[in-house]
Amino acid sequence: MGANAKYKRVLLKMSGEALLGDRQFGISPKYVRYLAGEIKKVRDLGVEIAIVIGGGNFMRGAAVAEHGIERATADYMGMLAMVINALALQSQLESLGVPTRVQSAITIAEVAEPYIRRRAIHHLERKNVVIFAAGTGNPFFTSDTAAALRAAEIGADVILMGKNAVDGVYDADPKTTKGAKKFEELTHRDVLEKQLGVMDATAAALAADRKTPIIVFDLSQADALLRSVQGERVGTLVHS
Repeated sequence: MGANAKYKRVLLKMSGEALLGDRQFGISPKYVRYLAGEIKKVRDLGVEIAIVIGGGNFMRGAAVAEHGIERATADYMGMLAMVINALALQSQLESLGVPTRVQSAITIAEVAEPYIRRRAIHHLERKNVVIFAAGTGNPFFTSDTAAALRAAEIGADVILMGKNAVDGVYDADPKTTKGAKKFEELTHRDVLEKQLGVMDATAAALAADRKTPIIVFDLSQADALLRSVQGERVGTLVHS
């Protein structure tokens, strides 16, 4: 591992909206290539990196369920959106020479490996980037929960919550509330008790139980991901 990397193994959580770029729907290939370049910088330090991506750039199960589709079915549809995003990121990473494996929590053998914990760890040890697709594979659980769960399973040193044009955790939405206060540090208890929206309650409780630190930062800022891995103060740090 590079001498200037603070963490050996990290779990990067990105929302599906992170792949939008300047689009309103779907995937921006140009922006996904930018994201792949940011991830490559971290991998080039010798850091083992796993990724969980949401599917909100295509659809959210909870939102679709409001329009008459059964919630469990809607959530499975959302998992397929996560697989699409994982494949897009894999393609861009590999075009930059970064070996990447997609492991899916639902069986989709033609395009992805099944999720197997020991195989995922083996890939990471070989310095392959591993993208965990399809959430936990269960309806009613978010991609945030998948990130906290996979981080615990692979023994990640930190969860990096890459936001889209939001550089940390605030006491109100900075996009709509003038003068919203940014937190430099929080405890896991703060996140749960104040319901700050860092991640859903199930994910936050799991991270708190495992005492896994979380760094919330703006992924659209060049080198922010790299700097967070190097231990610089970027965004908001959530710790025990």
